[in-house]
Amino acid sequence: QVQLVESGGGLVQAGGSLRLSCAASGTIFSINVMAWYRQDPGKQRELVAEITSGGRTNYADSVKGRFTISRDNAKNTAYLQMNSLKSEDTGVYSCNAIINDSRTRATYSYWGQGTQVTVSS
Repeated sequence: QVQLVESGGGLVQAGGSLRLSCAASGTIFSINVMAWYRQDPGKQRELVAEITSGGRTNYADSVKGRFTISRDNAKNTAYLQMNSLKSEDTGVYSCNAIINDSRTRATYSYWGQGTQVTVSS
């Protein structure tokens, strides 16, 4: 069994910074892509940033230059450093990871429970 646990959300003023963490644990053989998604009420979940096991990154246009995704493979943890936050960054941020299960050697997509980020203007 695999779990993703997120932390680091909260309330911040516009222009401020937050750092989100996503820690994966359980029957993990390897983790391919780790990513952060954002969902606003009434809207579809959208990709914010993703990072491969080799460190290649991809960002939504709206966060380029402000957000940085990174990961510590030894800790099975991904981070999202969010700087120069804007009110439109508000939403529930969820971690996603593509994980190869050490028991079955099958690959699954796992989601965390989500963490609220609120940016006040």
